[in-house]
Amino acid sequence: MSIPLEISFHGLEKSEAAEARIRDKFNRLHQHFDRITHARVVIETPRRHTPAAKVFQVKIEIGLPGQKPLIVRHDPPADQTRTDIAIAIRDAFAAAQRRLDDIAARIKHPAKRERARRRPARVEAAQE
Repeated sequence: MSIPLEISFHGLEKSEAAEARIRDKFNRLHQHFDRITHARVVIETPRRHTPAAKVFQVKIEIGLPGQKPLIVRHDPPADQTRTDIAIAIRDAFAAAQRRLDDIAARIKHPAKRERARRRPARVEAAQE
């Protein structure tokens, strides 16, 4: 089954190499967590940048059944003036995988989730 993957570029030219890298990273992510229903990846450059200082922001939105969409946003550090688009994609997908691992753990172990939600029983002080 093919999962819909939407890739958008804002503020920069469309890159076949970047698209291929995103598709590869998404396929690996889908093999790791197969309950993904759809995904949207947006790569953009901030509005206030000079041609010499190129940084990339990557936003990944992943649809999961029965849950709100998982949104992962990778923003470069404020002091960084240049970054490679491949590194920005790698970091964003690594963050997405960590978040999906957390979700998978909650799905697989609902008892732990239930215990964490319970409140401790109150102990009434003995009245004399």
